[in-house]
Amino acid sequence: MKLVVDRDLCEANGVCVRLAPEAFELDDDDVLHLRVVTPTDDAHRARLEAAIRGCPKAALSWEES
Repeated sequence: MKLVVDRDLCEANGVCVRLAPEAFELDDDDVLHLRVVTPTDDAHRARLEAAIRGCPKAALSWEES
């Protein structure tokens, strides 16, 4: 599975960046970039899951790879 962002839904409000800064980055134009798309271990997967659940626009999800 890999992490994906729906660019049509994303408002770049940064909740995901606060929850998993190793995986998400907002650039100077408030465009979200995925730094990591697959979890490295269970703890990392838990942080990514928290970011998915915490996204106020439901713009983050898992996709089968």
